[in-house]
Amino acid sequence: MSDTKILVIEDEEKIARVLELELTYEGYSVTKAHSGYDALELYRSQSWDLILLDIMLPEMSGVELLRRIRKNDHQTPVLMLTAKGSTEDKVTGLDLGANDYITKPFEIEELLARIRAALRQVQTNYEVEDDEWLSFDDLRLNEVTREVYRGERFIELTPREFDLLVYFLNHKRQVLTRDQILDAVWGFDYIGDTNVVDVYVRYLRKKIDSDQDPDIIHTVRGVGYVMKDAYETKK
Repeated sequence: MSDTKILVIEDEEKIARVLELELTYEGYSVTKAHSGYDALELYRSQSWDLILLDIMLPEMSGVELLRRIRKNDHQTPVLMLTAKGSTEDKVTGLDLGANDYITKPFEIEELLARIRAALRQVQTNYEVEDDEWLSFDDLRLNEVTREVYRGERFIELTPREFDLLVYFLNHKRQVLTRDQILDAVWGFDYIGDTNVVDVYVRYLRKKIDSDQDPDIIHTVRGVGYVMKDAYETKK
């Protein structure tokens, strides 16, 4: 039996059974769920290597289920299955964090190929070398995958916020003026008020700091900002 666990969420029992047989034949370990609430309970009961998720489900739609999964889990690959083929449905699923989208009816070989591709991508992400991560205290950022974590908490940043955080992480414990930050993150030819730096630092702080986390970006009055931990601030 394979160690690769796939959760198949499909309300049509015949389709779910076909998927179970095909995936089991390929060596995957398969568990089925036929409703949204049952699927959510199963999802929370253990970890999964991949989820096949139908959009049209009783009790809770696949879209809502995906929303709940992605609230705290941005790692598990999710492939959406649906009879709907409209662009709107595809965009909704992908915007909510689905890794791929397959419209029924589909060829089983295509589905298997997409599953293999999704699993390979996860493996690639896991194999990213440590030196591709920037870190400070319990904050970690990967410039390749653009992942950001504070402890175990995943943090979603806009492109500008991400670039700003990269600059701070590359200049830890250095007092940075607003002009330095502006040139590095916005570009030397930026025309505008340096207050934009204060605005984006405020955005960034709100996302990377919480009530449980000590602040790591500090204001240096009259100068700019510095990234250092609470202990260093008290010295």
